[in-house]
Amino acid sequence: MPLLADRHRFLFRLRAPTSPDETRRIERWLATARVFLATSALVATWLDPTELATGSPVPWWLLRLYIAHSVVVMLLVRWRRQSTWSFRVLVHAADIVWPALISIYAPGQRSPFFLFFVFVLLAAAYRWGLWETIGTALAGVAVLWVEGLVLHSGLIVSAVILKGAVIWEFAPNRLFMRSISLLVTGLFLGYLAEQQKQLRAEKAVIARILGRARVDLGLSGTLQGILNELITTFGAKRLLLASQDAHSFRVFVGEVAGSKEGNEVLRWLDPTGSDRELYMAEAPGDAFYATKKGRNSGRIAITALDRDGIRQRDVSDQFVRTLAATQNFHSLMSASFSFGREWWGRILLFDPILAGEMSEELRFLQEIIRQVGPAVYNVYLLRRLRMRAGAVERARVARELHDGAVQSLIAMEMQVDVVRRQSGGESERVAGELARIQGLLREEVLKLRELMQEMKSIDVDARKLPAVVNDTVERFARETGISARFVFELEPSDMSPRVCRELVRIVQEALVNVRKHSRARQVLVRLFSKGGQWKLTVEDDGRGFDFSGRLSQIELDEAHRGPLVIKERVRLIDGELTIESTPGQGSRLEITVPQQREAAYG
Repeated sequence: MPLLADRHRFLFRLRAPTSPDETRRIERWLATARVFLATSALVATWLDPTELATGSPVPWWLLRLYIAHSVVVMLLVRWRRQSTWSFRVLVHAADIVWPALISIYAPGQRSPFFLFFVFVLLAAAYRWGLWETIGTALAGVAVLWVEGLVLHSGLIVSAVILKGAVIWEFAPNRLFMRSISLLVTGLFLGYLAEQQKQLRAEKAVIARILGRARVDLGLSGTLQGILNELITTFGAKRLLLASQDAHSFRVFVGEVAGSKEGNEVLRWLDPTGSDRELYMAEAPGDAFYATKKGRNSGRIAITALDRDGIRQRDVSDQFVRTLAATQNFHSLMSASFSFGREWWGRILLFDPILAGEMSEELRFLQEIIRQVGPAVYNVYLLRRLRMRAGAVERARVARELHDGAVQSLIAMEMQVDVVRRQSGGESERVAGELARIQGLLREEVLKLRELMQEMKSIDVDARKLPAVVNDTVERFARETGISARFVFELEPSDMSPRVCRELVRIVQEALVNVRKHSRARQVLVRLFSKGGQWKLTVEDDGRGFDFSGRLSQIELDEAHRGPLVIKERVRLIDGELTIESTPGQGSRLEITVPQQREAAYG
């Protein structure tokens, strides 16, 4: 029981601490209630003096002193800026002793002074929780029994204090029932207080996790923050996120290792062919907790819940055994999730620290995922919406450029050409200047068209990739007069749309560089697969680069050579760039993309 209490505090109390302002507010309400209760008891006793069962003035003075004590506590609570823990414990101890003293003169549970014991139990419940309330009830019972035994044995006889008093007769049965009443009342009040504090703490945990869902961080940044919070909340050593795209059925697995700081990076693992069978197979339930029984026994105990939080019986442990063959853990906690109709999967927490009953912890994990799931999906949708809105705006600007600036420049270039032809009989200097202006206008038209091409969004996947690249190469040949062709030696594969988009952009940038700098007459673009890698090559017969030989991407970076835009796009898809150059004869760009190293999320 003490261990359970400590673990309960670890997971809930310390994660939702009571603020100083709330503590002061609680103490003020208790102090006001204490004054009101003591004053009411004095009035009730004055209205019916027979409640005291004695003619002694001592109980009247005790009541007056208790009222004075209550007023002093109320004033201190209102004057002091902070209510310390020692002050609260001292006041709480006094609240236990005062009812015990006054109850000497008011036997029986009908006495109004019995409410004092209920008040101190309520104070313990409001201040702390279950175990403190039960401890208060036990302390009150102990004080009553010690007081009764001492008075019964005649060890305390004082003419000053008990002058004229009629002390209640020691009756074990009556004292026993009073003790049971206090214990039962303390148990129920403590349970209600603990439930309220637990709900508040769970609400604080969910609110903190929801705060990690931020559009500016993107989907990966949001997931990283949320998963770090989950590891911290449940004290897990490691966490795996396994998700599947409903359209392509590809499985992505991310890992976050536990740390004291709670800021570990979400690392996407290399996909393998067995990921779907390993992580996305049928689990024991929507949420489950599995633990190994003994090192060599091979037994696995599983607690599983369905989507409604109902505990399942006779569940299979095949999923856990398959996972244990590749993962090292003693206990495992898991819950499933879904983001709309596009993503679904499960979260795996390895060796978590649980508090109390397993089913309640699993329901709490399910509730976290239910609350956080829509927020994560909203981040995903907002990011897509922003991308689409940006694409629509860029497309609009591209159309404006095409219908406005480009057409005007073409018309000017045609007019200059007409004037140049008509001035053929005049000086060669004028004709040459007109030809230069015409060339500048044609160059600006090409630059604007390239800008329009870059502004347009590219909706491409593995099946559309060959056609898009081929159209790009053909357009380049038409607009520049350079002979260009595209060779495709790759069957439609599971290449992600992100890699396809970057490869198209790389081809566009390479062709722009060929037009601007190479003075080439022929260009060859090839896309093929070799040795588990995708390869894209762009060859030309132009001037080449300012070096001779073959340089890798690392060597290019060290020498500060090579096209910066292409190098950056190659890094985005975890690829490798190699440039082979022969000055005066041409160059060859080779981009290699490993098929097993694509990033899962943008």
